[in-house]
Amino acid sequence: MGRKVHPIGFRLGIVHDWESKWYAERNYTEQLHEDLTIRRLINAELTRAGISRIEIERAANRIEVTIHTSKPGIVIGKQGANVERIRQLIEQQVGKKVHLKIEEIKDPELDARLIAESIAEQISRRVSFRRAMKHAATQAMRKGAKGVKIRLSGRLGGAEMARTVTEMMGRVPLHTIRADIDFAVVHAHTTYGRIGVKVWVYRGDVMPEARSGAELPELAATAE
Repeated sequence: MGRKVHPIGFRLGIVHDWESKWYAERNYTEQLHEDLTIRRLINAELTRAGISRIEIERAANRIEVTIHTSKPGIVIGKQGANVERIRQLIEQQVGKKVHLKIEEIKDPELDARLIAESIAEQISRRVSFRRAMKHAATQAMRKGAKGVKIRLSGRLGGAEMARTVTEMMGRVPLHTIRADIDFAVVHAHTTYGRIGVKVWVYRGDVMPEARSGAELPELAATAE
């Protein structure tokens, strides 16, 4: 099962949280398309800002957008000029008040999206795909990852026939729901066509919270 479903979707509500946090009764479709518009606009305007994920929360006619990035300086711009420009662009698109919040990613080497984008960029610049995979996996393991798996698919190195190559270090337990696994898919555009880059990063287990001491006497009484 763990190998057939999206690793993050499989763990939603257990290990991972939702990226869009709102509830709608009637205008669900409209708000869903607003979210897609906001994400597309931010990704188009900040292509080289190292954006990992964009979280959206709603309250009445106000939208709170949190951008998780490894390069907050590029997103904010000089004296906040860039972030203000993006906020105005989003407000023009959706017609609602928008509040932007920037959060820095401390360890970009452990973020699957940023790893995949780095490898895709290197492949587009004709760097050896094996070297790019090996370097990314080694860096993640040095930073404390328990396991990394990288898979490339397409006409690698300009070969006539498409193939799939995998690089793996450590372990990546996809069937274990408590395993904190980050996953991303990115496409590298080359003269030979499109190459798919998939990255799985295993960052350890998220253990359930232990029962508090106050509950234990009640459990003992019930057992008696």
